[in-house]
Order: sequence, then structure tokens, then C-alpha cells
Amino acid sequence: MGMNIVCLDMEGVLVPEIWIAFSEASGIPELRRTTRDEPDYNKLMNWRLGILREHGLGLREIQDTIATIDPLPGAKEFLDELRTMTQVIILSDTFTQFAQPLMKKLDWPTLFCNTLEVAPSGEITGYRMRCENSKLTTVKALQSIGFETIAAGDSHNDLGMIRASKAGFLFRSTEQIKADNPDLPAFEEFDEFLDAIKKAL
Repeated sequence: MGMNIVCLDMEGVLVPEIWIAFSEASGIPELRRTTRDEPDYNKLMNWRLGILREHGLGLREIQDTIATIDPLPGAKEFLDELRTMTQVIILSDTFTQFAQPLMKKLDWPTLFCNTLEVAPSGEITGYRMRCENSKLTTVKALQSIGFETIAAGDSHNDLGMIRASKAGFLFRSTEQIKADNPDLPAFEEFDEFLDAIKKAL
């Protein structure tokens, strides 16, 4: 067995989409937009921050919603089992301040993500991306220090790391992304997904 490391997307794969949950809780339908609708992440984030400011909403309100979110059914068991077999890193474009309560519910797996800039008032004033193309850049960096990567995700911004890896999978992706990437094995259930990763290890 080589030196493997599994890289998983977070939202849509292990936990529900945070912005969609907050859109529902706050009653602001525009906040449902994700990278599936707006592939330019910087554009999307600046637009979101504008909407939050307009409505006077800050980090606390979003964290209150996140506190009510649970990981997807079966996600914790899947992750627990996977982590007995190999190293796992969650690569996400979310922010430390959003992810923390969810990481607690998943027993603190390793997470590489971004950081929000927050004023003392709780207003989210900006954000810092860890690096450009964070998922693909991270997978390439891991490969450069001797790891073979296995990657999985559900969205456009996961395709780079999936394609750059020794084995890559789509999990609970959209019909469109599955149709555009017919060569990528796609799974809907955690047990089938776990079996596929086991075989790739």
C-alpha cells in the first residue's frame, strides 16, 4: 500500500450547504446561490457580503444557523471508518469560523479552508483565501511530498483535484456535472463510496 491521503470536499459531501441553510433561516432567497450558479468564487463572496451588509447580518447570525446543522446522515460513520484506514484531509472553500461547529460534530477531522475577516461588531468585512485554486494546489503540494491522493467532491471547484488524483470520485453531484464527466465514478450512498475508496487505497 502506497502513502495515500484522501481529500474530501465538505459541503454537499459531509455536511449540508451552509449558505443554503442560512438562506432558508434568514428568508433571503438570493443567498441560495452557490459556485454551481456563479463559478467565480470572488464575485460570489463579494456579492454575498454585500447582501449581508444590506440586511445588517453578521457572523453571529450565520453561526446561530450553523449550530442547528448536522452532518449528512451517515457522514460521521463514513469518516470514522475511513480514518481507521488512511489519512483524510477535508479541503473546503468555506471559512474556519463557519466550519468549526460542524468539525466538532465530525470529531475534529483535519480541515484546510479559508478565513473570514470580522469586525468587533460581528460584521464580516472580508475574507482571506488560503491560496489560489486551493483544492488543486493542495493536492499537487501533497503529491510533491510523496503522497498519492484520492479525491472526491460534488461541485465544479472539485474537478481539478479529482482529475489530478490517482483516483477521483463524484459524490452526490448534480446531473449536469455527472453528464459532463461521464468517466468519473459517481456515488450517492456512503457505503458504496467507502468501498470505492477502499479499492483505490
